[in-house]
Amino acid sequence: MSMTENTATSLNAAAANSAPTQGGALLSARDIEVAYSGKVALSGVSLDILPNQVTALIGPSGCGKSTFLRCLNRMNDVIPGAKVSGEIMFDGHDILGADIDVVSLRRRVGMVFQKPNPFPKSIYDNIAYGPKIHGLAPNRDALDVIVRDSLERAGLWGEVHDRLKSPGTSLSGGQQQRLCIARAIAVKPDLILMDEPCSSLDPIATARIEELIDELRERYTIIIVTHSMQQAARVSQKTAFFYLGELVETGETDDIFTRPADKRTQAYITGRVG
Repeated sequence: MSMTENTATSLNAAAANSAPTQGGALLSARDIEVAYSGKVALSGVSLDILPNQVTALIGPSGCGKSTFLRCLNRMNDVIPGAKVSGEIMFDGHDILGADIDVVSLRRRVGMVFQKPNPFPKSIYDNIAYGPKIHGLAPNRDALDVIVRDSLERAGLWGEVHDRLKSPGTSLSGGQQQRLCIARAIAVKPDLILMDEPCSSLDPIATARIEELIDELRERYTIIIVTHSMQQAARVSQKTAFFYLGELVETGETDDIFTRPADKRTQAYITGRVG
């Protein structure tokens, strides 16, 4: 068995009961630097992600929030000219290592994007696709259970249970985003990344997603990039402030918003810079 296969097996085997890293963190990033075609976009970022908490990444546009988020499931790999260095420890492995099975990693580190992106498939198949390709359902009955459970956790089952064969794209924008969340949790991830998941939604749909995030953190660890400081204050327990490609400070959300340690954070949350 190759090193890649050994690592993939280790990541998959640990998925059922992932152990926190040293210090209690689910994931620990150290000295992360990202450059695009030689231009540094992120430098010297170190951050611990604690289990069963929501960590909000805030800061002005272009400050490196989404760039950092994409490091955590190797999405920067698909960007031409991108180079990532540093260390991200997850379940005993540096996920930036060349021997990591990226498919296995992305099953355990799910992603919800800025705009809802349901597959051009039925509602049922949107949820069933991941469990089928990862071998998580031995038969149709088991798959039915996963689909229903995922839709229930995403608060969508009551709205769609009688039209599971309808296209996922037939749902409203807010429903589509909850469908994408259900799709992410169907493969039993340890960590869910959300990149401004409410930016294209109306206030009512946004409120429903925020309620859902609060419910999901009982089972999952969540990192959310948000342009809304109000949203960060509502949904997160930890907040990290990024500015000009650096992580300025991180801490309890209440502390960051009421008594920040750095004057740049103070300037941002009071609206003097943005």
